[in-house]
Amino acid sequence: MARALWKGSLKIGELRCAVALHSAASTAERITLNTVNRATGHRVRRIYVDPVNGREVPREDQVKGYGEDGDWTILEPDAVAEAVPENTKTLDVGGFVRCDAIDTLYFDKPYYLRPADAAAREAFGLIREGLRQEGVAAIARAVLFRRVRSVLIRSFDAGMIATTLNFDYAVRPPAEVFGGIAKHKIGKDMLDLAKHIIATKTGSFDPAQFTDRYEDALKAVIAAKIAGEAPPAAPKKKAAPVIDLMTALKRSAAEAKPTKPKKSRKAG
Repeated sequence: MARALWKGSLKIGELRCAVALHSAASTAERITLNTVNRATGHRVRRIYVDPVNGREVPREDQVKGYGEDGDWTILEPDAVAEAVPENTKTLDVGGFVRCDAIDTLYFDKPYYLRPADAAAREAFGLIREGLRQEGVAAIARAVLFRRVRSVLIRSFDAGMIATTLNFDYAVRPPAEVFGGIAKHKIGKDMLDLAKHIIATKTGSFDPAQFTDRYEDALKAVIAAKIAGEAPPAAPKKKAAPVIDLMTALKRSAAEAKPTKPKKSRKAG
């Protein structure tokens, strides 16, 4: 089993159980490219340099600052550490919401949550089944990785999913982006065709269907270079002819084939 990123307690009122937090998404399998000196073949390293005198800044002289050149407020490491809330190692549940009540726009990063030891399994199972049968998620707060985070906890498979949430200030108001979109009246014929296309292509979410095309292309290029062959070129697509919306809908409806639904794991 992978090493836990965080260990602590899940607390609901007076009920506590020891839990472990594991990353649910990983980039470990992703190809990593390094920056190399073409002339020497050596891997280069990053250094911090004072742009005025051109000298490298030693680690002990690197501090955090707020502001801009000529007007910096320096924040010493000790001052920052003292301002961070005490880490009680507790996911403290403050309430519950329906699983579909929080917009996914606020979802940040998912983690698997499991009992930390055998003694916690009964209490953990009680909480997990309570959430599942009620169709709700718990909202907890905790100091995770030196920051206070809000966490949405849902039952999932034999364990739970703990998803850190974006704070309200971090989510841009939709009006900033959508405010200038003009309203258009959609004709019934067009809408019926669009609904037909959607209905014939509706199925279950299967993550295996979605491949990382960039990663696959990168692997192919590396394999070709190692073999001394010419890197494969991506197939060029012909420019699609410009057609009116109704014609496009009719062609799409004629080509649409029903999607066979597949079973997928889901929370709750």
